[in-house]
Amino acid sequence: MYGGGNIFEASRFDNLAQEDPEKLAEFEARIARGEKIEPSDWMPALYRKQLIRMIEQHAHSEIIGALPEGTWITRAPGFQRKMALMAKVQDEVGHAQLLYSAAETLGKPREQMMQDLINGRSKYSNIFNYPAFTWADSTIISWLVDAGAIVNQLANSKGSYGPYCRALERICAEESFHLKYGHHAVIHLATGTKIQREMVQEALNRWWPPMMHFFGPPDKVSVHTEVLTKWKVKMATNDECRQQFLDMYVPKIWELELTIPDSNLKKNSQTRQWEYSEPDWEEFKRVINGDGPCNKERLAVRRTAEERGRWVREALLTPEAKYVTPLA
Repeated sequence: MYGGGNIFEASRFDNLAQEDPEKLAEFEARIARGEKIEPSDWMPALYRKQLIRMIEQHAHSEIIGALPEGTWITRAPGFQRKMALMAKVQDEVGHAQLLYSAAETLGKPREQMMQDLINGRSKYSNIFNYPAFTWADSTIISWLVDAGAIVNQLANSKGSYGPYCRALERICAEESFHLKYGHHAVIHLATGTKIQREMVQEALNRWWPPMMHFFGPPDKVSVHTEVLTKWKVKMATNDECRQQFLDMYVPKIWELELTIPDSNLKKNSQTRQWEYSEPDWEEFKRVINGDGPCNKERLAVRRTAEERGRWVREALLTPEAKYVTPLA
C-alpha cells in the first residue's frame, strides 16, 4: 500500500508527458507483444489510475448488482428457484471480492474503495439503479444483464493487466451458469400462461432502455475508450460490445416471440450493423450522478452493511480484543 495522503485524487497522477520516455516505450512494447503487466512491474500513473477506476467500478457493480435480485430470494417461485437464486447472489458477492483484491494490487485499500462507493465518489453500473418489481424482472436481469456482462468480461479477460484478467476468467466461468439459469427462467415464463407471458414482456420493456445504456456512451463521446483500448485494459469499445450483444441476443429474444420495445431496431443489410433508437443519454448521466430510481436505496443498504459489519472487521484485525456484537 501507498502511504501518506489520498494518492487517488486525480491531481496526484502525473500527465503522460511527465513519464520516463524509455520506460513508457518499453511498457507499450510489452503490451503490443501481448505480455501481461503484473503489480510489481513499472506502469504509467494514468494506466494505474484507469485500472483502479475500472476494476473498482466493476467490483462495486457486482456487489450492488446482487441487491435487486437478492430481494427476490424469499419470493422466488418454488424451492429450486430460491436455492438457485441464492447461489447466484452469493456468486456475485464473491465476484466483488475477487475484483476488490485485484484492485488492491494497484495500491488502493479496500476500505477506501468502500468509503468512496458509500460517499458517491466511485461509480457502479447504472443498470442496478432500477427496481425489480416482479419475478420476471429478476429473470430478465439474470439473463440479459448477465449476458451483457459476459460480453464485456470475456473481451477484457484477454487484456493487459494480469490480476484483472485472471479474476475475469474465473468470473466468466461462473457467469455462464448464471446466464443459463436466467435463460431457463425466462423461457419458463415466455412459454407459460398468458399472465406469465405478459409479465415477462413488461419486464423486458422496462429493462431494455437500461440495457442499451449498459455498455456505456457511444465511442465518439466516451472519455475513457481511447486510452483504455490503447493499453488493452478494454479489448472492445462500447459500441462494439453493444453490437455484439445485439447480434447474440436479439435473435434469442425474437425466438421466444417477445417484442423488443424499439420500432427502429433492425440490422443494416449492407453494413451488417444493428440500427436502433438512440438511448436517452441524458437519463444515463442523470442516473449515474445519483438521480435514479434506486440510487439512494442501493447506497443506504451498503452503508448499513458497512456499519453493522465494522465490529467483525475490527475483531479480525485485533483478535486479542473482546468484542460484543451490536445485536447482543
